[in-house]
Amino acid sequence: MSEEKTIYCGNGQKKGDTWLKASICLDKIPAEHIFEYQGKKYVKVNINLRDQLDDYGNDVAISVDTWKPEKEGSVKEKVVAKSKAQAAAIGNDDLPF
Repeated sequence: MSEEKTIYCGNGQKKGDTWLKASICLDKIPAEHIFEYQGKKYVKVNINLRDQLDDYGNDVAISVDTWKPEKEGSVKEKVVAKSKAQAAAIGNDDLPF
């Protein structure tokens, strides 16, 4: 799997231990990363605290979460194959019932 380029879409500042203040530029979010759920549009984002301030005093970086899960079948097939291999290795002679 190839590494995708990070899509930065916003930044902000840490205002307190539990408070971040940030802005997101909607124009920087590619359409393929926007999804709809129950009639509303969403985008998954990663929010990271920077070690140092940028040129504008921001210490919060926001990027689009571009992670995509593997195809459903491939994960299921791996689990089934592993289960079959384990069952074959154990054998049926040692079952207590």
